[in-house]
Amino acid sequence: MSPELGTLRVLSAKVGSNPLLVQAAGGNTSIKDGDIMWIKASGAWLRDAVSNDIFVPLDFSRLSAALAADDPACEACTDFVRSALNPSGLRPSIETSVHGLLPQRIVVHVHCVNTLAFAIQTNAEALLTPPLKLFNWAFVPYARPGLMLSRAIKTALRPGVDVLVLGNHGLVVAADTVADAAVLLHEVVAALDQPARDFGSANTDRLEAISTGTGYRLPEDADCHAIALDEWSQQRGCSQVFYPDHVVFLGASIPDTLDAKAPAVAVPGVGTLVRRDAKPSIEPMLRCIGDVFRRLPRNAPLQALSRQQVGQLLNWDAEKYRQTLKLS
Repeated sequence: MSPELGTLRVLSAKVGSNPLLVQAAGGNTSIKDGDIMWIKASGAWLRDAVSNDIFVPLDFSRLSAALAADDPACEACTDFVRSALNPSGLRPSIETSVHGLLPQRIVVHVHCVNTLAFAIQTNAEALLTPPLKLFNWAFVPYARPGLMLSRAIKTALRPGVDVLVLGNHGLVVAADTVADAAVLLHEVVAALDQPARDFGSANTDRLEAISTGTGYRLPEDADCHAIALDEWSQQRGCSQVFYPDHVVFLGASIPDTLDAKAPAVAVPGVGTLVRRDAKPSIEPMLRCIGDVFRRLPRNAPLQALSRQQVGQLLNWDAEKYRQTLKLS
């Protein structure tokens, strides 16, 4: 392991431990080290980057050539894994093609809550222009992660761009050292910082009464309740999908009454409940939608994912694989 990969592990764990930047197995980081690109494994949690072996080595020259040729193998990128250096058999991140496309050595992709609050609005690019005026940035309209997204990035890239805001998705920063990437990430996130509205507190007594004798429980993280406590936010955030990880882990909607199949329920004006057998990803994703809506102006014009775009995610082999992992 190169010293800088070790440094990237530390940054990854720090970023992955911040719920306003990364939720559950979301987000990914990478480093191009000679002819190898190390990238976070699909389904791994960035917060575990120091304690666990979560990086996958890929043959960077082969990946680059395949991206230039728009090779379908770049959809999953498993063909480019250096198997001899990957004894755990981990699969590369579903967004490996994005990392391989950017020329900088270090790439950090996060699902920053403040970024999402801009990126899900219909006029996202115009709203982002003032706070990002000092950065060399580009806006990329929504495209399904993977090869579709890398194609969209190719269209938007200009020489020197080191910040990407992905519509309905998140933030990417790139630099040639881990230290520079960390500074850039901090500066962009600070520029996009927005105050969070106070939605009040959950009625936990009522939730306890509702959940007694059912397969549901109160979430451990009290911030998970936010999405249920504001009428406009609950109506919009629970009935539509605004970014990929929401549909992958919470489904196409969050019901407002108990549903044996739903991983979470948002009781209007009361709070949320999660299934007792919910995977570890459910609470972080439930909190995220509330964190995003708390940073939106009331009645902001929003751009939800279409039914077709939701279907693309639910039927995508790479996402089906990620959902089978125990920690996801």
